[in-house]
Amino acid sequence: MKQRKHLTAEKKVIILRELLDNGVPTSQLSEQYGVNVNDILRWKKQLFEGATVLLERKKLRKNSEAEIRNKLLESKLRQKDEIISAITQENLELKKTSMGTYNRKVGRAGYKG
Repeated sequence: MKQRKHLTAEKKVIILRELLDNGVPTSQLSEQYGVNVNDILRWKKQLFEGATVLLERKKLRKNSEAEIRNKLLESKLRQKDEIISAITQENLELKKTSMGTYNRKVGRAGYKG
């Protein structure tokens, strides 16, 4: 009984590169490296399935960068809202103070100018 060959990931990539880049037939690769044709086809399938995951991760990475940017912009917006609120509050206080001064000068009866 033949023992199974355990190839490293690097060796599998070399075989798949020859298959895909150089167009070497699977039967020839099978004989050359002493592996079953079905193994080579399974590795090819795994390669393409793994590629979709790899590409999705890049997409997720871009999304996470966008999320970080959004959080930064939201933080800046919150700061601006707080500043606007503080300025508005100061403005209202100044109006109340100036109206009180105005009412004291004019009196309740109306303008005496």
